Amino acid sequence: MTNTIQKKFKVSSTQLLYQSCPYQALTLFLIGPFLDGFLTNQNVFAYDYTPQVLFFIVLSCLISVSVNFSTFLVIGKTSPVTYQVLGHLKTCLVLAFGYVLLHDPFSWRNILGILIAVIGMVSYSYYCTRESQQKPAEVSPQANQKFHVFTQVKEGESSPLISDSLSTAENGGSTADDEPLKVPMWSSKYSKA
Repeated sequence: MTNTIQKKFKVSSTQLLYQSCPYQALTLFLIGPFLDGFLTNQNVFAYDYTPQVLFFIVLSCLISVSVNFSTFLVIGKTSPVTYQVLGHLKTCLVLAFGYVLLHDPFSWRNILGILIAVIGMVSYSYYCTRESQQKPAEVSPQANQKFHVFTQVKEGESSPLISDSLSTAENGGSTADDEPLKVPMWSSKYSKA
């Protein structure tokens, strides 16, 4: 869904994250304390917050923001399946670092799970690479020339959500009434204010 929204509205991962964060924060702020109280039978506001606890809360928030940012970045540049594969890689790395740094013993289930995940990641990478190598061979020279012309035209256009205003001269209008166009957020159409 993230990849679809980014392509539909021509927004970057940072812009999409910026737009969705207030809604996520509001939802968590309203539902979080009640859900936490329901699950733990303790009031989150009654806890004794020391400076050390507050430090780790802020650190956790910063890590969470970086995870969200990397999620939007990966899904925007690749696909949701690739993101899931990276998620499995992250799980394997967490288990491996737990073993190396914390001397957490591996069980046969951990080892089997890591092996299955690694085999899946290698297979996915192999088939994606093979598919991407076959695509250029399937494109005919005539279609390739049409694509080249299309990309040259697209490179000259600017994204409506990246720039604050666009002149009508840039969009094929006359230079006489060269007043900037106001670009509404979440719209791919240009409209004058």
